Amino acid sequence: MKRLSWLLPLLFVAVVTAAPPTLPQQGTAAISAVLKDATDRGDVPGVVVAVVNREGVLYNEAFGKRSTLSNAAMTKDTIFNMASMTKPVTSVAIMMLVDEGKLTLDDDVAKYLPKWKSPQVISKFNAADGSFETRPAKRPITIRHLLTHTSGIGYGFSSPTLTKIMARTKQNELDSPLLFDPGESWAYGASTRVLGHVVEAISGQKIDVFLDTRILKPLGMNDTSYLVPTTKYSRVVAVNARENGKFVERPMPATLPATVQGDGGLYGTASDYGQFLRMLLNGGRLGNTRILSEKSAKTIFENHMGKVVVQPQESANQALSRNFPVGAGKDQWGLGFQLAAEKQPNRRSPGSGTWAGIFNTHFFIDPSREIGVIVMMQTLPFYDEASMKVYAGVEDAVYKNLK
Repeated sequence: MKRLSWLLPLLFVAVVTAAPPTLPQQGTAAISAVLKDATDRGDVPGVVVAVVNREGVLYNEAFGKRSTLSNAAMTKDTIFNMASMTKPVTSVAIMMLVDEGKLTLDDDVAKYLPKWKSPQVISKFNAADGSFETRPAKRPITIRHLLTHTSGIGYGFSSPTLTKIMARTKQNELDSPLLFDPGESWAYGASTRVLGHVVEAISGQKIDVFLDTRILKPLGMNDTSYLVPTTKYSRVVAVNARENGKFVERPMPATLPATVQGDGGLYGTASDYGQFLRMLLNGGRLGNTRILSEKSAKTIFENHMGKVVVQPQESANQALSRNFPVGAGKDQWGLGFQLAAEKQPNRRSPGSGTWAGIFNTHFFIDPSREIGVIVMMQTLPFYDEASMKVYAGVEDAVYKNLK
């Protein structure tokens, strides 16, 4: 073994300098065929897809219409309402503060936001009239609970229980009782909105300013923002909602008001989000710009919820969202990302991180295969069957051809 020790540095260099994966021409053609067929059939009005590795863009194409009413073609620079694809960006902002020693994952959120001292948990609930009783939570809500959606904070649209409570109390999710004790289950909810408030409390900056100056601009994500400039309105995609089995386009509003929250509100392009994923694939940096430490860039893709698993979310409004997510009952959660639990043929590797926006903007990042995939549509309901088939078709074409 001693005589072979001189080989170890060479082996290490070989590992860290191994060429990133590529998509040969047959792979890019296969992805394009999936997208052209889907838009030609009218399965979805339009779609933009980007595939990246740590060094650059492997694929970025647009198909279909940005607006069927105006007959505007989808283009690669089309701007999408990414909704909850904002959440991973806010989660990275939190990890930047961890890197700077300004908070820890197991801090009580009440340390920064006194509102969350002594949270209450639903102890009894009457589905007939929405009445309920509460008790004190067994433990405080921590930053880790918020990052993993194990805080007990829910969303009305994905919790019939919370929908009825909110209707009864006329209060929003952050003023409603917790669905369960922190750390004991999983529910999709407004946890990342609270993380946005934590960023603001610690940094002294509004979340939009922090994200823009500390993440978006440094990464060159110049088309990503909460407020779309009027000069870019013509590039914003129209929303299509399924009605009686067919997509119906919603007319574009005259103005696009900004909704500035940690859990949603960002508009952006597929290529911009590719920059964000490339930063993560490169261990927290892109070019000469470091956003996260290597330690933080790695730990966000590790399980941080113990034996708890992602739970199926029952939609309270099927026109807005179908039940979700894929992987419920098996997958776990990292620090801002759902983590794939098992390998399936022509699918992302175990440990891959993913999430999505309610208008069917989707992404995943596969650290072991060193790729990121972004599939941008603008359709309702969330998890619409045809839209999810497009997403699955892209993933299948990528992994069948990745070299």
